[in-house]
Amino acid sequence: MHRLAVYLSAILDLYDKRIVSFKISDHNDNPLVMDTFDEAVRQEPDAHPLVHSDRGFQYTSAQFYTRLKKHHMKQSMSGVAHCIDNGPMEGVWGIAA
Repeated sequence: MHRLAVYLSAILDLYDKRIVSFKISDHNDNPLVMDTFDEAVRQEPDAHPLVHSDRGFQYTSAQFYTRLKKHHMKQSMSGVAHCIDNGPMEGVWGIAA
């Protein structure tokens, strides 16, 4: 039996608890996260938030770092096995699952 995997990438605004942007893909890769980030920037072009994330390969990539710098944003990322920075988003995933 062939199973189709579906991946959801989303950006949560911690101030008002709304999803600013989201994308769905059949691949968990850099384009999924970069497209989600780019959509958030299109939705909120004047925002320069502190971006909280986990330590996934997409968020530690040079490609993501370059996007943050281009849009004058800073990243906050907790240490390994300490999900403080990504906790609010993990809560969203817990509800969605």
